Amino acid sequence: MTCIIVDDEPLAREGLQALIKEVSDLEIVGQFSSAFLASDFLARNEVDLIFLDIQMPKVTGLEFAAQISKQTMIIFTTAYEQYALKSYELNAFDYLLKPIGIERLAKAIDKAQAYKKLLLAKTPKGAAETDEEDYLLIKADRRQYKINFKDIQFIEGLKDYVIVYSGSQKLITAMNLKNIQRKISSPSFCRVSKSYIVNINHVVSFDARTIYIDQFEIPIGEIYRMDFLERYSLRFSQGRKI
Repeated sequence: MTCIIVDDEPLAREGLQALIKEVSDLEIVGQFSSAFLASDFLARNEVDLIFLDIQMPKVTGLEFAAQISKQTMIIFTTAYEQYALKSYELNAFDYLLKPIGIERLAKAIDKAQAYKKLLLAKTPKGAAETDEEDYLLIKADRRQYKINFKDIQFIEGLKDYVIVYSGSQKLITAMNLKNIQRKISSPSFCRVSKSYIVNINHVVSFDARTIYIDQFEIPIGEIYRMDFLERYSLRFSQGRKI
């Protein structure tokens, strides 16, 4: 995989380059002090991954990210924690806080490389077959219901019962949220609080505390927020539903 580093601080660029070489076999094909210089390079070259600072003069990393192809993965590198939510709205693959720890960097790179391999291995035919074959069988109202994963919007847990929402249909079954989560093998589903699992493909919008699906408002738990943001960013990085 190829990558570039974009940061207005020379020492930060050199330090990150040294860390990348220490923990991975990424090919660093360029270092740039501004979004303008990086943009000029990208106009003539393709790269798989960009390590991108946020606080830069003239054009910030967030502004630059909005212009980059969705096929290019972005890992933000910044000293400012408050931009995390905005970064994932811009399809960021990961968000590293300076000073960047070597283990955290290695984890981010490993995840990016694994995702790249997954894209190369996946075929449109295989993806279509997965969507058609994945379903959930549940018992409700003395009947067995077969619900395709792709049709489930979200699942709400109520002690020893769950409510499965799928469009106009709402089914209540005797099962706890943990057990039903085990039955759902699709990566589209994400636990977002103690009481909710959502299908990321049905998310209309979200903010720091709430996910919106149709007319429903679903709270995001603090310990689940980062996982949701990562899953959501992957959905759009792929350029299609997962």
